[in-house]
Amino acid sequence: MATATEDQEEARFGITPAVAWLLAINIGVYFVQLAIFGERNVFAALGFDSVAMPAGWWTMATYMFVHAGLAHLAFNMFALFTFGPRVETEWASRGFTAFYLWCGLGGALTHLILVRSGVLVGASAAVYGVMLAFAIRWPDEEVFIFGIIPIKTKWFVGWMIVINLALAMASQRGGGSSIAAIAHLGGLLFAWVWIKGPGSGGIERLRRRVAAIPDDGDEMPRAVPKPQPRTREASASRTDAVVAKSMAVTPKLLSPPADSRKRRAEELNRVLDKISQSGVESLSPDERTILERFSRELRGG
Repeated sequence: MATATEDQEEARFGITPAVAWLLAINIGVYFVQLAIFGERNVFAALGFDSVAMPAGWWTMATYMFVHAGLAHLAFNMFALFTFGPRVETEWASRGFTAFYLWCGLGGALTHLILVRSGVLVGASAAVYGVMLAFAIRWPDEEVFIFGIIPIKTKWFVGWMIVINLALAMASQRGGGSSIAAIAHLGGLLFAWVWIKGPGSGGIERLRRRVAAIPDDGDEMPRAVPKPQPRTREASASRTDAVVAKSMAVTPKLLSPPADSRKRRAEELNRVLDKISQSGVESLSPDERTILERFSRELRGG
């Protein structure tokens, strides 16, 4: 598989930090499993055995770094390398890592609830979640299967969901190795809840609420932010008080020059990137002022 667009070349062909760490940990664990401890011992120590719960609860996290064979590892790591960097670039490393682990946890919980037998290993649930996030964000981007067959990501991921549904139903009837498909579906379900559920978001939704920065820096932001009643009322009260005391007339400001607009857009992007990495609480007073100023400008005052 390979993605096929011209944009975001660095994210597409480079390895972003969280993806690099995940690749290294998975490959490292497989090497240790193969060369030192042996598959059975690693499965017993790190694989998720639902029958043994609640003992070994930590294996709900460790199982996703253990793989049952080279082909299993190769598919998951190639899919993570293909789809992960673009998603991490959108969400920042911390958000991407939390999402990845959340999807892996979803796979373990679904396995625990619906299967209750066998030892679960592999990053597939987490990787399927990343694939779904990519397909939701870039649905019409093409993936080349086996390097030659083009298919849009929305159809590719949709087809993978259908396959896993079929395997899950078969495993419920007759068991077998396809029970892992239920964990895959759990990862997909948890990914959907993260992306689309109540309270979900990400930096792009934050950008739309505060101010959308256009692709062309010479243009002013075009999206109207979501109103913030309390902030707006407080700001209006302060403005009214100042005007009442000074009896001043507020002139209509001319549009700033293009270079100034571009510089201020870059400032806002920097502040929003900081929010995505460290949270709103990390902003300095000056950065909060930048955020409030852009929000007021887009509301027309």
